[in-house]
Amino acid sequence: MKKTIYTLLATSVVYGNDLSMEQIRIMVQKIHDPRDGISIEKLKDTKEPFVRVENENNTTTYVVPVEEEDTKLTLNAILNESAYINGQWKRVDENVSGYTLKYIGRKGVVLKKDTQIKKLFLSKKKLDFITINERKQ
Repeated sequence: MKKTIYTLLATSVVYGNDLSMEQIRIMVQKIHDPRDGISIEKLKDTKEPFVRVENENNTTTYVVPVEEEDTKLTLNAILNESAYINGQWKRVDENVSGYTLKYIGRKGVVLKKDTQIKKLFLSKKKLDFITINERKQ
């Protein structure tokens, strides 16, 4: 019985393989060829296509997701282990407009919300920094 099954399996593999080397080469070439797609500009402007369905009292309601307005985050200063963001001093692991402050560096901070990461940097304008020059006598 086992010999019969192995024989049938071997013949199905041999006769079922009707791809030639040329056909395989063409298929691989199609994979490597660049494909037309949507441009990044058009992709940025598209709305989310997914709709969440809620069932209440045997009726179906389609709920279109609402985009959250992202408040503008501004880093104004860094002093010791605190960052002045949107008019408030914050430390690591504190909440900033729905984000958690994860890192404070010399020139910027890192904020995280779920899988989204934002990096804020100090302004590069010379007017924002205090410089102290020594008087020559």
